[in-house]
Amino acid sequence: MTLDLAFDLVVFLFLGSSVLSLVRVIMGPTSADRLIGLNIVAAQILAILVLVAVKEGLHVYLDVALVYDIFGFVGLLAITRFFGKKGDL
Repeated sequence: MTLDLAFDLVVFLFLGSSVLSLVRVIMGPTSADRLIGLNIVAAQILAILVLVAVKEGLHVYLDVALVYDIFGFVGLLAITRFFGKKGDL
């Protein structure tokens, strides 16, 4: 029971910090700030998926987390390449 409460608390803390990171993505003064904020949000969502997989004992969440991480990395590379050509980043 205490372990379930601890998992829930950590998940809610990750969700709260994800919301704060989304504020950086939306209000970031530069493209680099937005990119870093987006990368942080992706890492926090990945951590939430892994925590839910451990708590529930469902391995499918680990597969989803792996695919999410791969798409996040490829998306990060695409955004970096796009801004790299413009010289904004």
